[in-house]
Amino acid sequence: MKVSIIGSGYVGSVSAACFAELGHEVICIDVDEEKVKMINAGKAPIWEEGLDGLLQKHSQKTLIATSDYEYAVANSDLSFICVGTPSGEDGGIDLSIVKAASASLGAAIGKKEGYHVVVVKSTVVPETTEKVVLPIVEEFSGKKAGRDFGVAMNPEFLREGKAVYDFMHPDKIVVGAIDERSGFAVAELYRGLDCTVTRTNPRTAEMIKYVNNSFLATKISFANEVGNICKQLGIDTYEVMDAVGTDFRIERRFLNCGAGFGGSCFPKDVRALIGKAKGMGYEPQLLDSVVAVNERQPLRMVELLQRKLGHINGKRIAVLGLAFKNDTDDIRESRSIPVIAELLRLEAIVTAYDPMAAGNMKRIFGNITYCSTSSEALSGADGCLVMTEWEEFGKLDREFEGMKEKIVIDGRHLLKPEKLTARIDYEGICW
Repeated sequence: MKVSIIGSGYVGSVSAACFAELGHEVICIDVDEEKVKMINAGKAPIWEEGLDGLLQKHSQKTLIATSDYEYAVANSDLSFICVGTPSGEDGGIDLSIVKAASASLGAAIGKKEGYHVVVVKSTVVPETTEKVVLPIVEEFSGKKAGRDFGVAMNPEFLREGKAVYDFMHPDKIVVGAIDERSGFAVAELYRGLDCTVTRTNPRTAEMIKYVNNSFLATKISFANEVGNICKQLGIDTYEVMDAVGTDFRIERRFLNCGAGFGGSCFPKDVRALIGKAKGMGYEPQLLDSVVAVNERQPLRMVELLQRKLGHINGKRIAVLGLAFKNDTDDIRESRSIPVIAELLRLEAIVTAYDPMAAGNMKRIFGNITYCSTSSEALSGADGCLVMTEWEEFGKLDREFEGMKEKIVIDGRHLLKPEKLTARIDYEGICW
Protein backbone atom coordinates (compact mmCIF):
# COMPACT_ATOMS: atom_id res chain seq x y z
CA MET A 1 0.00 0.00 0.00
CA LYS A 2 1.02 3.63 -0.39
CA VAL A 3 1.27 5.67 2.81
CA SER A 4 2.15 9.27 3.64
CA ILE A 5 3.27 10.27 7.13
CA ILE A 6 2.89 13.84 8.39
CA GLY A 7 5.54 14.67 10.99
CA SER A 8 9.01 13.19 11.42
CA GLY A 9 9.34 13.05 15.19
CA TYR A 10 9.52 9.88 17.28
CA VAL A 11 6.20 8.47 16.11
CA GLY A 12 6.32 9.68 12.52
CA SER A 13 9.87 8.64 11.65
CA VAL A 14 9.51 5.24 13.34
CA SER A 15 6.14 4.58 11.68
CA ALA A 16 7.51 5.57 8.29
CA ALA A 17 10.56 3.32 8.56
CA CYS A 18 8.59 0.38 9.91
CA PHE A 19 5.83 0.63 7.31
CA ALA A 20 8.56 0.58 4.67
CA GLU A 21 10.03 -2.50 6.35
CA LEU A 22 6.59 -4.12 6.10
CA GLY A 23 6.69 -3.63 2.33
CA HIS A 24 4.67 -0.45 1.88
CA GLU A 25 5.64 2.63 -0.15
CA VAL A 26 6.06 5.57 2.23
CA ILE A 27 6.29 9.33 1.78
CA CYS A 28 7.25 11.44 4.80
CA ILE A 29 5.86 14.98 4.94
CA ASP A 30 7.59 17.61 7.07
CA VAL A 31 7.74 21.39 6.95
CA ASP A 32 11.30 21.23 8.30
CA GLU A 33 13.47 21.02 5.18
CA GLU A 34 16.45 19.85 7.24
CA LYS A 35 14.50 16.77 8.38
CA VAL A 36 13.44 16.14 4.80
CA LYS A 37 17.08 16.18 3.68
CA MET A 38 18.13 13.88 6.51
CA ILE A 39 15.48 11.26 5.77
CA ASN A 40 16.25 11.34 2.05
CA ALA A 41 19.90 10.79 2.96
CA GLY A 42 18.95 7.77 5.07
CA LYS A 43 19.63 9.52 8.37
CA ALA A 44 17.23 9.53 11.33
CA PRO A 45 16.13 13.01 12.52
CA ILE A 46 15.98 11.65 16.10
CA TRP A 47 17.89 8.99 17.99
CA GLU A 48 16.03 5.72 18.24
CA GLU A 49 17.55 2.26 18.38
CA GLY A 50 17.42 0.56 14.97
CA LEU A 51 15.93 3.56 13.15
CA ASP A 52 19.06 4.59 11.26
CA GLY A 53 19.44 1.09 9.86
CA LEU A 54 15.88 0.98 8.53
CA LEU A 55 16.15 4.43 6.95
CA GLN A 56 19.44 3.53 5.29
CA LYS A 57 17.82 0.34 3.99
CA HIS A 58 14.68 1.93 2.51
CA SER A 59 15.50 5.60 1.79
CA GLN A 60 15.19 6.53 -1.90
CA LYS A 61 13.77 3.07 -2.58
CA THR A 62 10.39 2.68 -0.92
CA LEU A 63 10.73 5.67 1.42
CA ILE A 64 11.18 9.33 0.54
CA ALA A 65 10.54 12.65 2.26
CA THR A 66 9.03 15.89 0.99
CA SER A 67 7.42 19.12 2.20
CA ASP A 68 4.85 18.99 -0.62
CA TYR A 69 1.45 17.86 0.72
CA GLU A 70 -0.14 17.70 -2.73
CA TYR A 71 2.53 15.38 -4.07
CA ALA A 72 2.40 13.14 -1.01
CA VAL A 73 -1.38 12.85 -0.96
CA ALA A 74 -1.64 12.33 -4.72
CA ASN A 75 0.81 9.46 -4.46
CA SER A 76 -0.59 7.69 -1.39
CA ASP A 77 -3.77 5.94 -0.28
CA LEU A 78 -3.62 6.84 3.41
CA SER A 79 -2.13 9.79 5.32
CA PHE A 80 -1.11 9.50 8.96
CA ILE A 81 -1.09 12.58 11.17
CA CYS A 82 1.89 12.07 13.51
CA VAL A 83 2.51 15.62 14.71
CA GLY A 84 3.07 16.80 18.27
CA THR A 85 0.32 17.58 20.76
CA PRO A 86 2.16 19.48 23.52
CA SER A 87 0.53 20.35 26.82
CA GLY A 88 -1.15 23.71 27.10
CA GLU A 89 -0.96 25.94 30.15
CA ASP A 90 -4.17 24.42 31.54
CA GLY A 91 -2.85 20.86 31.18
CA GLY A 92 -4.93 20.19 28.08
CA ILE A 93 -3.29 19.39 24.77
CA ASP A 94 -2.44 22.01 22.16
CA LEU A 95 -4.10 20.95 18.90
CA SER A 96 -2.74 23.78 16.76
CA ILE A 97 -0.28 21.55 14.84
CA VAL A 98 -2.94 18.85 14.37
CA LYS A 99 -5.35 21.45 13.02
CA ALA A 100 -2.74 22.86 10.64
CA ALA A 101 -1.90 19.37 9.37
CA SER A 102 -5.61 18.59 8.92
CA ALA A 103 -6.12 21.77 6.90
CA SER A 104 -3.14 21.04 4.65
CA LEU A 105 -4.33 17.48 4.17
CA GLY A 106 -7.82 18.66 3.35
CA ALA A 107 -6.56 21.08 0.73
CA ALA A 108 -4.50 18.33 -0.89
CA ILE A 109 -7.36 15.80 -0.77
CA GLY A 110 -9.61 18.38 -2.43
CA LYS A 111 -7.37 18.29 -5.50
CA LYS A 112 -7.13 14.49 -5.62
CA GLU A 113 -9.28 12.10 -7.56
CA GLY A 114 -10.29 8.98 -5.69
CA TYR A 115 -10.74 7.84 -2.11
CA HIS A 116 -8.18 8.75 0.57
CA VAL A 117 -8.02 7.80 4.25
CA VAL A 118 -6.93 10.28 6.94
CA VAL A 119 -5.50 8.51 10.00
CA VAL A 120 -4.80 10.28 13.28
CA LYS A 121 -1.85 8.72 15.10
CA SER A 122 -1.04 11.72 17.26
CA THR A 123 -2.23 11.30 20.84
CA VAL A 124 -5.46 13.28 21.14
CA VAL A 125 -8.27 13.26 23.68
CA PRO A 126 -11.53 11.46 22.88
CA GLU A 127 -13.73 13.15 20.26
CA THR A 128 -10.81 15.03 18.64
CA THR A 129 -10.71 12.90 15.48
CA GLU A 130 -14.44 13.21 14.87
CA LYS A 131 -15.06 16.75 16.12
CA VAL A 132 -11.83 18.51 15.14
CA VAL A 133 -9.90 16.67 12.43
CA LEU A 134 -12.85 15.39 10.38
CA PRO A 135 -14.64 18.76 10.02
CA ILE A 136 -11.40 20.57 9.13
CA VAL A 137 -10.59 18.07 6.39
CA GLU A 138 -14.16 18.39 5.10
CA GLU A 139 -13.94 22.19 5.11
CA PHE A 140 -10.63 22.42 3.27
CA SER A 141 -11.30 19.58 0.84
CA GLY A 142 -14.89 20.40 0.00
CA LYS A 143 -15.59 16.67 0.27
CA LYS A 144 -17.66 14.50 2.57
CA ALA A 145 -16.19 12.12 5.17
CA GLY A 146 -17.37 8.54 4.77
CA ARG A 147 -18.26 9.13 1.14
CA ASP A 148 -15.28 10.85 -0.52
CA PHE A 149 -12.61 10.13 2.07
CA GLY A 150 -12.18 7.99 5.16
CA VAL A 151 -11.17 8.89 8.71
CA ALA A 152 -9.62 6.67 11.38
CA MET A 153 -7.72 6.85 14.65
CA ASN A 154 -4.73 4.52 15.15
CA PRO A 155 -2.95 5.22 18.47
CA GLU A 156 0.68 4.26 19.02
CA PHE A 157 2.00 2.28 21.99
CA LEU A 158 5.75 2.74 21.51
CA ARG A 159 8.45 3.00 24.17
CA GLU A 160 11.12 5.56 23.44
CA GLY A 161 14.40 3.80 22.86
CA LYS A 162 12.53 0.62 21.88
CA ALA A 163 10.03 2.11 19.44
CA VAL A 164 11.19 0.20 16.36
CA TYR A 165 11.03 -3.10 18.24
CA ASP A 166 7.62 -2.27 19.70
CA PHE A 167 6.22 -1.34 16.27
CA MET A 168 7.38 -4.62 14.75
CA HIS A 169 6.38 -6.72 17.79
CA PRO A 170 3.14 -5.09 19.06
CA ASP A 171 1.03 -6.41 21.90
CA LYS A 172 -1.98 -4.57 20.50
CA ILE A 173 -3.01 -2.70 17.37
CA VAL A 174 -6.06 -0.47 17.73
CA VAL A 175 -7.96 0.98 14.78
CA GLY A 176 -10.93 3.25 15.41
CA ALA A 177 -12.71 4.22 12.21
CA ILE A 178 -15.84 6.10 11.17
CA ASP A 179 -16.75 3.30 8.76
CA GLU A 180 -15.80 -0.23 7.73
CA ARG A 181 -13.89 0.86 4.63
CA SER A 182 -11.55 3.18 6.54
CA GLY A 183 -10.93 0.64 9.29
CA PHE A 184 -10.16 -2.13 6.81
CA ALA A 185 -7.65 0.03 4.95
CA VAL A 186 -5.70 0.87 8.11
CA ALA A 187 -5.82 -2.70 9.42
CA GLU A 188 -4.41 -3.99 6.13
CA LEU A 189 -1.21 -2.01 6.72
CA TYR A 190 -0.40 -4.26 9.68
CA ARG A 191 -1.14 -7.55 7.94
CA GLY A 192 2.54 -8.60 8.19
CA LEU A 193 2.57 -8.41 11.98
CA ASP A 194 1.59 -11.21 14.35
CA CYS A 195 -1.03 -9.30 16.32
CA THR A 196 -4.82 -9.14 16.35
CA VAL A 197 -6.23 -5.78 15.29
CA THR A 198 -8.81 -4.33 17.69
CA ARG A 199 -11.47 -2.55 15.64
CA THR A 200 -13.58 0.15 17.25
CA ASN A 201 -14.74 3.75 16.76
CA PRO A 202 -12.36 6.77 16.86
CA ARG A 203 -13.23 8.10 20.33
CA THR A 204 -12.85 4.65 21.89
CA ALA A 205 -9.47 4.24 20.21
CA GLU A 206 -8.43 7.64 21.57
CA MET A 207 -9.57 6.63 25.05
CA ILE A 208 -7.69 3.31 24.93
CA LYS A 209 -4.44 5.21 24.45
CA TYR A 210 -5.08 7.51 27.42
CA VAL A 211 -6.26 4.74 29.71
CA ASN A 212 -3.23 2.62 28.80
CA ASN A 213 -0.74 5.34 29.73
CA SER A 214 -2.70 6.63 32.71
CA PHE A 215 -2.89 3.17 34.23
CA LEU A 216 0.85 2.62 33.88
CA ALA A 217 1.49 6.04 35.39
CA THR A 218 -0.87 5.14 38.24
CA LYS A 219 1.11 1.95 38.95
CA ILE A 220 4.31 4.00 39.18
CA SER A 221 2.85 6.62 41.52
CA PHE A 222 1.25 3.87 43.60
CA ALA A 223 4.64 2.14 43.90
CA ASN A 224 6.26 5.43 44.91
CA GLU A 225 3.60 6.16 47.52
CA VAL A 226 4.02 2.67 48.98
CA GLY A 227 7.80 3.03 48.77
CA ASN A 228 7.70 6.25 50.77
CA ILE A 229 5.65 4.52 53.47
CA CYS A 230 7.92 1.45 53.48
CA LYS A 231 10.98 3.64 53.93
CA GLN A 232 9.49 5.12 57.10
CA LEU A 233 8.82 1.63 58.43
CA GLY A 234 12.22 0.19 57.53
CA ILE A 235 10.68 -2.23 55.03
CA ASP A 236 12.32 -3.14 51.70
CA THR A 237 9.70 -1.94 49.21
CA TYR A 238 11.31 -3.93 46.40
CA GLU A 239 10.85 -7.13 48.41
CA VAL A 240 7.22 -6.15 48.90
CA MET A 241 6.64 -5.45 45.21
CA ASP A 242 8.42 -8.63 44.13
CA ALA A 243 5.91 -10.62 46.14
CA VAL A 244 2.87 -8.53 45.20
CA GLY A 245 3.87 -8.69 41.52
CA THR A 246 3.55 -12.47 41.45
CA ASP A 247 -0.23 -11.98 41.54
CA PHE A 248 -1.29 -12.35 37.89
CA ARG A 249 -3.94 -9.70 38.43
CA ILE A 250 -1.29 -7.12 39.34
CA GLU A 251 1.92 -8.08 37.48
CA ARG A 252 5.40 -6.91 38.53
CA ARG A 253 6.30 -4.41 35.81
CA PHE A 254 5.89 -0.69 36.54
CA LEU A 255 5.96 -1.31 40.30
CA ASN A 256 9.55 -0.12 40.77
CA CYS A 257 9.59 2.91 43.02
CA GLY A 258 11.99 5.78 42.48
CA ALA A 259 12.11 9.41 41.40
CA GLY A 260 8.97 9.23 39.29
CA PHE A 261 7.97 9.10 35.63
CA GLY A 262 8.67 11.54 32.84
CA GLY A 263 8.83 11.57 29.06
CA SER A 264 6.58 12.81 26.30
CA CYS A 265 3.64 10.54 27.12
CA PHE A 266 2.78 9.71 30.72
CA PRO A 267 2.76 13.20 32.29
CA LYS A 268 1.09 14.84 29.30
CA ASP A 269 -1.49 12.11 28.80
CA VAL A 270 -2.58 11.94 32.44
CA ARG A 271 -2.95 15.73 32.56
CA ALA A 272 -4.90 15.71 29.30
CA LEU A 273 -7.32 13.07 30.57
CA ILE A 274 -7.73 15.09 33.77
CA GLY A 275 -8.44 18.19 31.70
CA LYS A 276 -10.97 16.37 29.55
CA ALA A 277 -12.76 15.02 32.62
CA LYS A 278 -12.86 18.37 34.38
CA GLY A 279 -14.12 20.00 31.20
CA MET A 280 -17.14 17.70 31.46
CA GLY A 281 -17.67 18.55 35.12
CA TYR A 282 -16.07 15.42 36.61
CA GLU A 283 -13.30 15.61 39.22
CA PRO A 284 -10.84 12.73 38.61
CA GLN A 285 -9.42 12.51 42.12
CA LEU A 286 -7.30 9.41 41.55
CA LEU A 287 -5.63 10.84 38.45
CA ASP A 288 -5.04 14.15 40.26
CA SER A 289 -3.23 12.17 42.95
CA VAL A 290 -1.12 10.32 40.38
CA VAL A 291 0.22 13.65 39.12
CA ALA A 292 0.63 15.10 42.61
CA VAL A 293 2.73 12.15 43.82
CA ASN A 294 4.87 12.32 40.70
CA GLU A 295 5.50 16.05 41.07
CA ARG A 296 6.48 15.69 44.71
CA GLN A 297 8.62 12.57 44.37
CA PRO A 298 11.85 13.92 42.81
CA LEU A 299 12.06 16.72 45.35
CA ARG A 300 12.39 14.06 48.05
CA MET A 301 15.84 13.40 46.59
CA VAL A 302 16.91 16.94 47.48
CA GLU A 303 15.31 16.67 50.92
CA LEU A 304 17.27 13.49 51.70
CA LEU A 305 20.46 15.19 50.56
CA GLN A 306 19.75 18.21 52.76
CA ARG A 307 19.29 16.00 55.82
CA LYS A 308 22.76 14.59 55.31
CA LEU A 309 24.57 17.81 54.34
CA GLY A 310 22.70 20.18 56.62
CA HIS A 311 22.56 22.80 53.90
CA ILE A 312 23.23 22.85 50.17
CA ASN A 313 24.22 26.47 49.65
CA GLY A 314 27.63 26.52 47.94
CA LYS A 315 27.88 22.71 47.93
CA ARG A 316 28.96 20.91 44.76
CA ILE A 317 26.26 18.40 43.78
CA ALA A 318 26.66 15.85 40.99
CA VAL A 319 23.52 14.90 39.06
CA LEU A 320 23.93 11.62 37.18
CA GLY A 321 21.30 11.22 34.49
CA LEU A 322 19.43 13.92 32.57
CA ALA A 323 17.26 11.93 30.15
CA PHE A 324 13.81 10.95 31.43
CA LYS A 325 14.86 7.30 30.99
CA ASN A 326 17.82 5.33 29.77
CA ASP A 327 18.51 4.60 26.08
CA THR A 328 17.21 7.98 24.88
CA ASP A 329 18.34 11.59 24.69
CA ASP A 330 14.82 12.83 25.44
CA ILE A 331 14.58 15.14 28.46
CA ARG A 332 10.89 15.96 28.23
CA GLU A 333 9.42 15.91 31.76
CA SER A 334 12.68 14.40 33.02
CA ARG A 335 12.69 14.15 36.81
CA SER A 336 16.13 15.74 36.71
CA ILE A 337 14.60 19.06 35.68
CA PRO A 338 12.75 19.87 38.94
CA VAL A 339 15.71 18.47 40.91
CA ILE A 340 18.25 20.73 39.19
CA ALA A 341 15.89 23.69 39.48
CA GLU A 342 15.56 23.08 43.24
CA LEU A 343 19.32 22.67 43.66
CA LEU A 344 19.90 25.99 41.91
CA ARG A 345 17.20 27.66 44.01
CA LEU A 346 19.12 26.49 47.07
CA GLU A 347 22.29 27.95 45.50
CA ALA A 348 24.12 24.68 45.00
CA ILE A 349 26.87 24.25 42.42
CA VAL A 350 25.62 21.63 39.97
CA THR A 351 27.71 19.30 37.84
CA ALA A 352 25.87 16.92 35.54
CA TYR A 353 26.54 13.94 33.31
CA ASP A 354 24.40 11.91 30.93
CA PRO A 355 25.61 9.62 28.13
CA MET A 356 23.25 11.18 25.58
CA ALA A 357 21.07 14.02 26.88
CA ALA A 358 23.46 16.79 27.96
CA GLY A 359 23.03 18.73 24.72
CA ASN A 360 19.27 18.86 25.13
CA MET A 361 19.43 19.83 28.80
CA LYS A 362 21.76 22.75 28.01
CA ARG A 363 18.80 24.48 26.40
CA ILE A 364 17.05 24.53 29.79
CA PHE A 365 19.97 24.98 32.19
CA GLY A 366 22.88 26.90 30.72
CA ASN A 367 24.31 27.76 34.13
CA ILE A 368 25.45 24.32 35.33
CA THR A 369 28.60 22.37 34.48
CA TYR A 370 28.17 19.54 31.99
CA CYS A 371 30.75 16.78 32.21
CA SER A 372 31.89 14.15 29.73
CA THR A 373 32.14 11.32 32.28
CA SER A 374 30.69 10.27 35.61
CA SER A 375 34.14 10.61 37.20
CA GLU A 376 34.40 14.21 36.11
CA ALA A 377 30.96 15.05 37.51
CA LEU A 378 31.73 13.32 40.83
CA SER A 379 35.18 14.83 41.28
CA GLY A 380 35.13 17.07 44.36
CA ALA A 381 31.37 16.71 44.80
CA ASP A 382 29.71 17.00 48.22
CA GLY A 383 26.79 14.85 47.11
CA CYS A 384 25.46 12.83 44.22
CA LEU A 385 21.93 12.25 42.94
CA VAL A 386 21.36 9.29 40.59
CA MET A 387 18.39 10.27 38.43
CA THR A 388 18.32 8.03 35.33
CA GLU A 389 18.63 4.24 35.14
CA TRP A 390 21.58 4.11 32.75
CA GLU A 391 23.33 0.76 32.99
CA GLU A 392 26.72 2.39 33.42
CA PHE A 393 25.61 4.10 36.64
CA GLY A 394 24.93 0.72 38.21
CA LYS A 395 28.55 -0.21 37.54
CA LEU A 396 30.10 2.83 39.25
CA ASP A 397 32.48 2.11 42.13
CA ARG A 398 35.95 3.66 42.34
CA GLU A 399 34.56 6.78 40.67
CA PHE A 400 32.93 7.73 43.99
CA GLU A 401 36.33 7.98 45.64
CA GLY A 402 36.86 11.29 43.87
CA MET A 403 34.01 12.87 45.85
CA LYS A 404 34.72 15.28 48.70
CA GLU A 405 31.75 14.02 50.72
CA LYS A 406 30.73 10.57 49.51
CA ILE A 407 26.97 11.05 49.92
CA VAL A 408 24.93 9.28 47.26
CA ILE A 409 21.13 9.43 46.93
CA ASP A 410 19.89 6.80 44.49
CA GLY A 411 16.62 7.54 42.71
CA ARG A 412 16.57 4.42 40.53
CA HIS A 413 17.65 1.49 42.72
CA LEU A 414 20.80 1.03 40.65
CA LEU A 415 23.58 0.79 43.20
CA LYS A 416 24.37 -2.05 45.59
CA PRO A 417 26.52 -0.32 48.23
CA GLU A 418 27.38 -3.59 50.00
CA LYS A 419 29.15 -4.75 46.83
CA LEU A 420 31.17 -1.57 46.30
CA THR A 421 34.84 -1.26 47.18
CA ALA A 422 34.36 2.49 47.61
CA ARG A 423 32.91 3.47 50.98
CA ILE A 424 29.90 5.74 50.40
CA ASP A 425 27.11 7.17 52.52
CA TYR A 426 24.30 5.67 50.48
CA GLU A 427 20.55 6.15 50.68
CA GLY A 428 17.76 5.23 48.31
CA ILE A 429 14.78 7.47 47.77
CA CYS A 430 12.35 4.76 48.95
CA TRP A 431 14.68 2.20 50.50
